[in-house]
Amino acid sequence: MNSVTVRVPAKVNLQLAVGPLREDGYHDLVNVFHAVSIFDEVTAAAETGVSVRVEGETAGQVPEDDDNLAVRAARALAGHAGRSYGVGLVIRKAIPVAGGMAGGSADAAAALVACNELWGLGLPLDDLLEIAADLGSDVPFALLGGTAVGTGRGERLTRLEVGGTFHWVFALADGGLSTGRVYAECDRLRAAGGERVARPRVSGALLAALRDGDAKTLGAEMANDLQPAAVTLRPSLARTLDAGRDLGALGALVSGSGPTCAFVADSEAHARELAAALTAEGVARDVVVAHGPVPGPTVV
Repeated sequence: MNSVTVRVPAKVNLQLAVGPLREDGYHDLVNVFHAVSIFDEVTAAAETGVSVRVEGETAGQVPEDDDNLAVRAARALAGHAGRSYGVGLVIRKAIPVAGGMAGGSADAAAALVACNELWGLGLPLDDLLEIAADLGSDVPFALLGGTAVGTGRGERLTRLEVGGTFHWVFALADGGLSTGRVYAECDRLRAAGGERVARPRVSGALLAALRDGDAKTLGAEMANDLQPAAVTLRPSLARTLDAGRDLGALGALVSGSGPTCAFVADSEAHARELAAALTAEGVARDVVVAHGPVPGPTVV
């Protein structure tokens, strides 16, 4: 086999509850992940050494060296196997870069799947999840797909039952937001407000809405503790969120650390209407319609 191509989805956080800052610099999280139909593709081809090339509109924002998380994933997989493998990676980007939709983590997950196949390792999902957890908090879910709740740093996953398909509109912003900077701003805002930070807990009402396929309740229950920090750093997001609500979205929130804004609709037709209206309002660089949940990385 000379090459393997893997398609991998973006994610939206339906609930992101952030606990107190831990001694190791991380926060305890409750993170309800939901994979949606915005995809990157990663091709792994046999090569001496490890290299990466990025294609797509936002390619210039993605490193093409050892700082690329997909490169780190390939090296970690080779190290796990105890062999010196080479691979040339080509990443075709559609997931927003630094947009709160785990594009880099998705590419790392795709690289793990592609290289596992290319190199004939035959490692099971549990082994790949173990490697993924060392690469980053979002990489295990990017490998799993579907819908799941993550605890710890977000890497300990439990699959969730979902009773149907949900329809989404994503408003993409110009530029990105640093995840680390957003978490730091969250801590600063909490300290400035004298907020007592409780241990994070998953919303039972949100889980029930997912199980029942109830988009209206899901929209009402979605929540993101990082949203105030993201809006503080990028005040224009408040206008985008307000526009989506005013135009009839069932729910609106910043995805992850932002700056992508996510809106849930009650049908595919409603999502397309909402997307057209948001585009006309001019509150985003681009507006994308998607659905979820979708499977994790898939060989194509």
